Amino acid sequence: MLRFAAKILVLGALFAAPAAAQDRYTRALAAGYKAAFLCSDIFNAGQSEAIVAADDLKRIYPELEPIIPSLETKIDKAAKTVSVSFDPALPPRIAAWRPHLGCAQLPIGAAAEAAARLPRLAENPAVDRADARAWPDGDRGAVAKPRGDAAALSKAVAAAFDRRSYGQGSETTAVVVVQDGRIVAERYRGDFDMHMPQRTWSVAKSIAGSVIGAAVQQGLFDVNAPAPVPEWQAPGDPRAAITTDSLLRMASGLHSDTAGNRTDAVYFGGSTVTEDVTAWPIEAPANTRFRYANNDILLAVRGLRAKLGDGDRALAFPFESLFWKIGMTRTIPETDWQGNFILSSQVWTTARDLARLGLLYQNGGVWNGARILPEGWGAYVSRHGPAQPASGYGYGASFWTFPKELGLPEDAIIAQGNRGQYLAVIPSRKIVIVRRGYDGPGTAFDQSAFILDVLAALK
Repeated sequence: MLRFAAKILVLGALFAAPAAAQDRYTRALAAGYKAAFLCSDIFNAGQSEAIVAADDLKRIYPELEPIIPSLETKIDKAAKTVSVSFDPALPPRIAAWRPHLGCAQLPIGAAAEAAARLPRLAENPAVDRADARAWPDGDRGAVAKPRGDAAALSKAVAAAFDRRSYGQGSETTAVVVVQDGRIVAERYRGDFDMHMPQRTWSVAKSIAGSVIGAAVQQGLFDVNAPAPVPEWQAPGDPRAAITTDSLLRMASGLHSDTAGNRTDAVYFGGSTVTEDVTAWPIEAPANTRFRYANNDILLAVRGLRAKLGDGDRALAFPFESLFWKIGMTRTIPETDWQGNFILSSQVWTTARDLARLGLLYQNGGVWNGARILPEGWGAYVSRHGPAQPASGYGYGASFWTFPKELGLPEDAIIAQGNRGQYLAVIPSRKIVIVRRGYDGPGTAFDQSAFILDVLAALK
């Protein structure tokens, strides 16, 4: 009996150990989540800790939200770091801010001094914000009267903020409507303004497609060639045949833990794109299945970095080739601790900067007479691939299209992100619509109804 009891105790310990380890890892993720958002919202956006706690640390992943308030936090405004304790046996989770590149998380178990080794732009160039320049390069003269029913437009924009008209419990922070190249409606929640960036979530995927487009225009990249992912180049690796086009279309055939795989290890766990995202195997032939996945976009951008080289050129490329050329001077793409851009989600930007990106597509990829994106790139990113989602929405090469039954113009495209981030571009109507928010689980902003109401108000 004693021998049997001892065996039961041993078996119990074996089964309990993984659960305890998993609990520690969940706490590490919660601490990483808290460190990441506090760091980015405070040092990228200038928000207060209280606002971050109310918006970005509430109505989030249900397994992390209950843990976050209990985690002790230290914000060092001089060093621009956030440290969050989660386990007495390990150092706190740390996120550290850098100019232009925002916050990066250190890996679990790393000490604070490791922040000094985070990648930075070598020359730390000063960005010319030039707000006094004429819109859209700057902010001067951005606003014009709408062509159409101004009262109906104002009513629709006001309704976007009432938390019920376009979705019970939805939480809007910004709306910008552009018609004929000028802003005809703009409104912000009381604690936001036109220069306060917010996380884009998956709108970053469309930004990634645009960065890659800039590389194609410069002759640096071929989306139809096999993706130049260094980790796939061992002889016999079947993933070496997957093209960047397949990655941009969410049609790689790669396995992921869930559809839209949350990528917690990279987003909140201090892991890296090169050690985590590149490791997933094939489970279906490329271009035979649509599976929305952060990994596919991260891999496309990983390939671009490999083409550009792992040094300062790759870090500077999004700024010098796209953002700063079109006035997106308050857009901050963040990296992991090894310098890989996390362009599936972790980009902070303003509503006006997203409107500028929309105008670039409305203008066929040309800005001030200079071609930024290849001719026809707007058609490319919105053209459906052979594998499509079942939702009714179509997917191109990083942008979504609307179901036909909604009655929107056929050339309308939209970038969409978690918590209600939307950038809609309707070139045939010369209209760009941006909506930002903090919608939570169980709430949603009906962007299609809002876009239809805006279009109905405008001529």
